[in-house]
Amino acid sequence: MKRPLVDPLDRNANQEAREMAEFYEETLGFTPNSLFTMMRRPRIAAAFLEMNQAVMENKGRVSSALKRQIAYLSSMTTGCRYCEAHAIRAAVRYGSE
Repeated sequence: MKRPLVDPLDRNANQEAREMAEFYEETLGFTPNSLFTMMRRPRIAAAFLEMNQAVMENKGRVSSALKRQIAYLSSMTTGCRYCEAHAIRAAVRYGSE
């Protein structure tokens, strides 16, 4: 197996990494590995988290489950199996069947 170009940060490397991991554990039930790669540049990880929260918050008529189904279809369309797996797991967690 090839080594990644950028080694992910350990989830316990610092307080910020632990807090972000806990947020994703609570909302998704797991922490995406990509988060720990982004944590090499904490501002990038924080911006990603902010964007995710802004898109997925429940303000409006689109439910959390439908937002995650749309994420799944988008991931499937672009061929990103990594994103597909995360989106479908989140969709089920938020009420999709």
